[in-house]
Amino acid sequence: MDLICLGEPLVEFNPVNGDPLDSARTFSVGYGGDTSNVAVAARRSGADVAYATRIGDDAFGDSLFRLWTDEGIDTTLVEREQHGTTGIYFISRDPEHSAFTYYRSNSPATRMSPAWVPEAAIRTTRALHISGISQAISTSACDAVFRAIEVARDAGTLVSYDPNHRPALWETGRARAVIRQTVTEADLVMPNLSEGRLLTGFLAPEDVLAKLVDLGPRIIVLKLGSAGALLAHGGEITRLAAPRVDAIDSTGAGDAFDGAFLAQLLAGATPRDAAAYAVHAAALTTLGAGAVDPIPARSAVLETRGLR
Repeated sequence: MDLICLGEPLVEFNPVNGDPLDSARTFSVGYGGDTSNVAVAARRSGADVAYATRIGDDAFGDSLFRLWTDEGIDTTLVEREQHGTTGIYFISRDPEHSAFTYYRSNSPATRMSPAWVPEAAIRTTRALHISGISQAISTSACDAVFRAIEVARDAGTLVSYDPNHRPALWETGRARAVIRQTVTEADLVMPNLSEGRLLTGFLAPEDVLAKLVDLGPRIIVLKLGSAGALLAHGGEITRLAAPRVDAIDSTGAGDAFDGAFLAQLLAGATPRDAAAYAVHAAALTTLGAGAVDPIPARSAVLETRGLR
């Protein structure tokens, strides 16, 4: 297995025609949850991926399970909780920003725990991807993430981390402390600029990146949205420009970046080449609505870059 993504999946309700949430009457139904999005993006870019999570045995859980099966994602690490209620969310969006309304309290994913962590699978995979959202949804889920990291580090498995800070989920001081600790334990960290500023107290992207380097990860990608990304690796800083696109929805673009980057890295690309590929994959994701449907296949990314 190339990659295990561990975390919380959700079913997504997206207002049709981009209507504001408070006036929307019709919704399209899709899929979300940051680590699930990463799994789909990595799979569409060619990686061999498994997803580790807990979902309900309800219709929403069935829908997610069907998504992963259809995408070719290994589901042997997915636990179905009897009578569990799978989490959902609603999107209110514009081209540069997406706001989320969640209904996920007491979902099966919030009851992830250290005892649940699939240790044997983590020891034999090449990379583990986890996120700050999984750490924020409950104390036991946070403990599960740290246990997964511990197992991965002991086994020499690459640890990939996206802070994906959601202020509504937890108090800022705790979020900063937990995310900072996780960054020090990860091999690859992919925050956006606001998360980098939260962690470091600096404003300029270059200053944020320099401080993150001091925390120890060997690869850091600072995601800058339509401005591309900054990569720190091997003592060098590289700026990657994003292609110009007519974006309609930024939902899941950062997750698409993560999955695309991981797929390329695990296929043998250098971090620079992986980041150059990932900024294109993320940009293409903004051309459609929702978190999953617009995620491009590898062929589409290569065609956009003129490499086919």
